[in-house]
Amino acid sequence: MSTYLPTEVLAGLENARRADKKRKSRLRVEFDGDMYPVVRMWQDGFALDAETAPHLRGLVDLYDGANHLSQCLVVASQEDNGELQFEFKRNTAATDTAPRDFVRPDGAPIAFIEYNPSNR
Repeated sequence: MSTYLPTEVLAGLENARRADKKRKSRLRVEFDGDMYPVVRMWQDGFALDAETAPHLRGLVDLYDGANHLSQCLVVASQEDNGELQFEFKRNTAATDTAPRDFVRPDGAPIAFIEYNPSNR
């Protein structure tokens, strides 16, 4: 039995593997209004498909489906195995509330309700 595979078959298998990675990943990067699927992510960066992704540099938003995960400052580092790899210069987690510049005491009221005597 031979273990040799024609180059066309190997190329087809590699394309199928890359397409499967893109389909399974929910992670997306938004840059200038365009979304690009993240193929792979690690602590210091992420990788996009080299065929479809531009050389990003600057501020991008990272999403998991519709959830905004973080705002990142990135730079393209290298291209390897059909992946364009990017490194984080800054990775700031996204929050749905504004940061407070004061310490909130325990038991403090959340909101004030105005008293209106005509609404009895």
